[in-house]
Amino acid sequence: MANFVYCCFSLLLLLLIHHCFPSAEAAAVYNITDFGAKPDGQTDSTKALLDAWAAACGSAEPASTVYVPDGFFTVGQAVFTGPCNTNGVTIECDGTLVAPSDYLVLASAGQWLKFERVEGLSIFGGTIDGHGSSFWANKASDSGCPNGAPSLYVANSNDVLISGLRSVDSQLYHIVIDGCDRVRVQGVMITAPGNSPNTDGIHVEDSTNVTVAEALIQTGDDCISVGPGTSNLWIENVVCGPGHGISIGSLGKGYEERGVENVTVRSTVFTGSMNGLRIKTWGRPSDGFVRGVAFEHALMQNVRNPIIIDQNYCPSNINCPDQNSGVSISQVQYTDIQGSSASQVAVNFNCSASNPCSGIELRDIKLDYDGKPAESSCMHANGTASGTVVPPSCFL
Repeated sequence: MANFVYCCFSLLLLLLIHHCFPSAEAAAVYNITDFGAKPDGQTDSTKALLDAWAAACGSAEPASTVYVPDGFFTVGQAVFTGPCNTNGVTIECDGTLVAPSDYLVLASAGQWLKFERVEGLSIFGGTIDGHGSSFWANKASDSGCPNGAPSLYVANSNDVLISGLRSVDSQLYHIVIDGCDRVRVQGVMITAPGNSPNTDGIHVEDSTNVTVAEALIQTGDDCISVGPGTSNLWIENVVCGPGHGISIGSLGKGYEERGVENVTVRSTVFTGSMNGLRIKTWGRPSDGFVRGVAFEHALMQNVRNPIIIDQNYCPSNINCPDQNSGVSISQVQYTDIQGSSASQVAVNFNCSASNPCSGIELRDIKLDYDGKPAESSCMHANGTASGTVVPPSCFL
C-alpha cells in the first residue's frame, strides 16, 4: 500500500511540474557549433553566435537557450537585441568567449557583448576574455587610441540574471548595467591587473532594483562603481582588491543629473585597495544628490582610504578648479567598519563648502594605522557618532 501511495504521489508531482513549469521541457536549445562556431580560439564565431541568438530570440517556445559548449570561441563585436518572442532567453556557457587579437576591433566599436531591450535574460557560467593588455599598453603610449570597449553591457533590459560568470582583462568596464530594472549579478569573478586603467568590475547607472552578491573582484579601477540615476541597489558579500574600492560616483560631471538613493553595501572585504567605501563628486555645479546610503559590516585590510567622501574631484584640473560641488550628500550611515588603514587618515570627509554633507552617522568604527589608532578629517561635514568610534569623530 505504501509503495502504491508513493507511486501515485510521484506521478502527481511529475504532472504538477509539467503543468507549472512547461518551459523546463519545452525550452528550445541552440548550440552555437550547429551554426558554424569553432572552439579553436582562432575561427571567427561572431556570426554563429548572433545567428544562434536570433533563433533563440525568435523561438515560438516558452523559453529558449543559447548554448556555448566547452572550448575557446573568438567573437568580435556582438549586439543581441530584443524584444524576443519567448518569455526568456538563457545563455548557458561552458566555454570561453575570446576577444579578437587585434584590440582595435573592439576599441573602435566601443562595445563587445551588448544586450539591448531583452526581458527575462539569464546568463549562466562561462568566461569572457577581453584580451585588454595590448589595448592598455597602446592607450598609455598613444593619445589618439580609441576609448576602448566594456566586455558585457546590458542596457534597457528587465528581469536579468548574471550568475557564475568569469570576466578577465576587459579593455574597459567588465560588466555594465545601464537603464535596467530587476537585475541580479551573483557569483561572478572579475580579474584584471591592478595597474590596468578604467577596468571597473561592475558599473551600475540609471537602473533600479539591482543586486550584486557573492562577487570576487580584482581589478585596476573601482570594484563596483555607481553612476547617476541608480536607486534601490543592494551589494552584499563582495571581496575587493586590488582596485579602487566600491564607489558611488563620480557624480556631478553634468549639471542636470539624476541622483543616487537607497543604496546598501554590506558584508564586504577590501584587501590592499586604494579605497574602501567612497563617494566621489566633481567640484562643479550640479543638481544631483546622494541620499539614503548604508555601509555595513566591512573589513579593511591595508586600505589607503577606508572611508572617504571626496567632493573636490577635478582630474587634470580641467573645467572645475576653484568650484564647489553642487551634489547634495545626506543620510549616509557607516556601521561596523573595522580593520587597518594604509594611511594615517582613515576617515576622510572632504565635502562641498557650498553644499556640506549632512546626516552622516558613524557607529562602531575601529580602524588603525600601523598598529596605532588612525586619524579622521572633516571639511564641511555634519553628523553623529555612537558606540565605539576609532578614530574619534571629527564632526563639530
